[in-house]
Amino acid sequence: MDKPILVVDDEPEILMAVDTTLRMAGFDHIVTINDARDVIRHMEREIPGLILLDLNMPHINGGRLLKIIRKTWPRIPVIVLTGTIEVDTAVKCMKIGAMDYVLKPVEEERLVTAVKQALAMEETGITGKKLLHQDLFAQIKNPSAFRQIITQDKKMHSIFHYVEAIAPSLQPVLVCGETGVGKELVGQCIHDLSGRKGKLAGLDDNVFSDTLFGHVPGAFTGADKARSGLIEQAAGGTLLLDEIGDLALTSQVKLLRLLQEGDYLPLGSDKTRHSDARIIASTNQDLWALEKQGKFRRDLIYRLSTHTLTLPPLRERLLDLPLLLDRFVCQAAAELDKPIPDIPKTLIEQMETYPFKGNIRELKSMVHDAVSRYEKGPITADLFKGLDAAVKDDTLDTAAPPSLETDKGLPTLKEASNLLVEKAMEQAGGNQSAAARILGISQQALSKRLQKIRK
Repeated sequence: MDKPILVVDDEPEILMAVDTTLRMAGFDHIVTINDARDVIRHMEREIPGLILLDLNMPHINGGRLLKIIRKTWPRIPVIVLTGTIEVDTAVKCMKIGAMDYVLKPVEEERLVTAVKQALAMEETGITGKKLLHQDLFAQIKNPSAFRQIITQDKKMHSIFHYVEAIAPSLQPVLVCGETGVGKELVGQCIHDLSGRKGKLAGLDDNVFSDTLFGHVPGAFTGADKARSGLIEQAAGGTLLLDEIGDLALTSQVKLLRLLQEGDYLPLGSDKTRHSDARIIASTNQDLWALEKQGKFRRDLIYRLSTHTLTLPPLRERLLDLPLLLDRFVCQAAAELDKPIPDIPKTLIEQMETYPFKGNIRELKSMVHDAVSRYEKGPITADLFKGLDAAVKDDTLDTAAPPSLETDKGLPTLKEASNLLVEKAMEQAGGNQSAAARILGISQQALSKRLQKIRK
């Protein structure tokens, strides 16, 4: 198998026994970890095909670790290693998401059988009863290329399909989306799937020409040696131009020539060079709006946007919020050498109404700051800068009734009901679940009301 079997246990003799047994059975790609705090960090670098997980470990309890793995990597089969024969323990593990359990000290035949069955089920895609959008994953040809992007959102999976389709193309790609949504990660995915070599880079427009095109000796004061620009370094590869909307018009002219003809001039040189680098540009701005303002060239937009995709903001990916929150909490706890706190459901519900203008990047920063101040118990909203205040403001806003006065006097009950629904949807940023909580009704009831309003 290509993916490793990951064995996690704090007892060295158990790790050695399991490793030896599996290697004798023909499994040669095995990774052992004796500190539970290292598991998430390792899995971010290399996704295992199967995990053998001890329940009773210091620092992070095996049950807690299993929950984290289930949320973030729902398709990876997990076999629990346990020293107790209590049925309740096994049942609890199965409810959390374990496929099987093996008692310690490990019986060789039982272990090998459990591992073979788990791997066989993983190959057929049957790894649990509650797999998250497995049908979408199954249609993606190279899911490993998207391993750095945590999502179970249907829009994101549609983007993954599009990325796979355009990756072999030599034409430019324009990746749009708000700050912090992960445009560079998608650019990296396109590059990885293209099979090309090269660099990904964001450019400072003040040194755009020198950074991108390079220079020859004597091009300007202090240019004693030749410098190869990013275009030359990305020969035969991919060049990511970050936040392309910030480029000055003079730089846009140079970039347009590069895109149209593949030619460029290093600073101080009169000899044209040719580039075969594939261009991926990203922006958090509306380029057509900039074009109307005279700040961006129309012909450059056309050249950049042969292939275009737009990443949704975090507020439109609320299904991903628990996964991202759990991942960032684990990362921060590991970096700060702190215990991983429990995440209460109420915290997630509060976060669902927060605007997250900085998107995933903002969430990650908020989590790291919160965990740095965390001491014990569940992690709560008051530790997240901005979130607690937003929750209080939201409470005050919802406590004050919306204005029901009109030019004609009081509205009818139907008009007032519709007004409240629209106000709640506005405060919830278009999220029906959050709006339903504000109104004190079920999401299904709200959905029916919206259908009647929008007819």
